[in-house]
Amino acid sequence: MSKSSNITWHNATITKEDRRAQNGHGSCTLWFTGLSGSGKSTIANAVSNELFRQGINEYVLDGDNIRHGLNKDLGFSEEDRTENIRRIGEVAKLFVDSGQIVTTAFISPFRSDRDNVRALFAEGEFIEVFIDCPLEECERRDPKQLYVKARKGEIKDFTGIDSPYESPENPEILIRSDLVTVEESVEQVLGYLREKNII
Repeated sequence: MSKSSNITWHNATITKEDRRAQNGHGSCTLWFTGLSGSGKSTIANAVSNELFRQGINEYVLDGDNIRHGLNKDLGFSEEDRTENIRRIGEVAKLFVDSGQIVTTAFISPFRSDRDNVRALFAEGEFIEVFIDCPLEECERRDPKQLYVKARKGEIKDFTGIDSPYESPENPEILIRSDLVTVEESVEQVLGYLREKNII
């Protein structure tokens, strides 16, 4: 709900369909979700690289990077996490409207937040990609040493330790990143996009 009542939606002259036609491919959000250390950013960027190589208009929205700018005013309380995801959903929708494929890499631990983002999009435009990796493996990887700090109590409200992660119940794509390679993961995502005639 907007805080201002004195604004009116302005319809664009060039539509999403116009941009898709000019680009020669569809547009959608690939919403990568999973625990820290599961491989979200690695796989999302690898997918983006392959799309770019194929001449497809794409962009990556990464959780850490967004918190350096757009969401630098937010912390990690449940309320701030919800606002973080809400803002990203709105930004991702703009990219889809512009005719691009946007990959997002966010823990986004709460189902309700992901469902609220899904509701922003038309049918088939929001593709939930669950990077499923056991907590033990994520802790073993721990590329940023965040689990070590969380176990020591240096980081509060850390997902998987003292804050819950609610796994997707029906993701469009499920990737077991402890069992498949990055290359196999990329092909799984691209295969889905081809199957849905998005690329």
